Amino acid sequence: MFKTLLIGESLLAQYFDFTEVNWERISNATQETLLMTIGSVIAVFILGLVIGLLLYETNGKKSLAVTILHGIVSILVNVFRSIPFIILIVLLIPFTQKIVGTMIGPVAALPALIISSAPFYGRLVEAGFREIDKGVIEAAEAMGANKWQIIYKILIPESMPSIIAGITTTAISLVGYTAMAGVIGAGGLGNLAYLEGFQRSQPTVTLVATIIVLVMVFVIQGIGDRVVDRVDKR
Repeated sequence: MFKTLLIGESLLAQYFDFTEVNWERISNATQETLLMTIGSVIAVFILGLVIGLLLYETNGKKSLAVTILHGIVSILVNVFRSIPFIILIVLLIPFTQKIVGTMIGPVAALPALIISSAPFYGRLVEAGFREIDKGVIEAAEAMGANKWQIIYKILIPESMPSIIAGITTTAISLVGYTAMAGVIGAGGLGNLAYLEGFQRSQPTVTLVATIIVLVMVFVIQGIGDRVVDRVDKR
């Protein structure tokens, strides 16, 4: 057993050389990944709530205009959810250059990250609203509550565990998307792992970048689980 461990450590030492890691570049890449993740999560949270509310409030209505609006929003959501992220970020290059002024760097990745994830999160928000007991909403309406009061006093508070769980799942997906964005010039840990780790045959750099991404995912999941436990009143 001990001999096997020694052999394993020897093989790892031959393959991974931590002296080749530029820790300053690792730190900068980590900050870029955090910038992309946090910036996109904030925007996705806001847009996702709006999309979820639109889908929920316009579903099953008798008004023709509202039905058409629901159909348009639903189609757009399904389209952008279906396009693979790596293809979407390429398709959005002209749009990104117009609004950001460049297609390289963490900020340039934000439009694609937001547009790809907001529809997905919007569907999760809609699903959370659908789980609310209809009787609670009907009781509020019978007491004279208007639409906005129902939204911010019943819909959002009652579905908060689902909303938090959904943004946690979305944030973890966004960490993975930032790695893919990095491969085509957005920076971050994905860019570092590909350019310095893969192309320059430095597997230790790729290993370190992967470990940092895993730590981010575990931290996000842990925070999300704690918040859900706190807001869940059931």
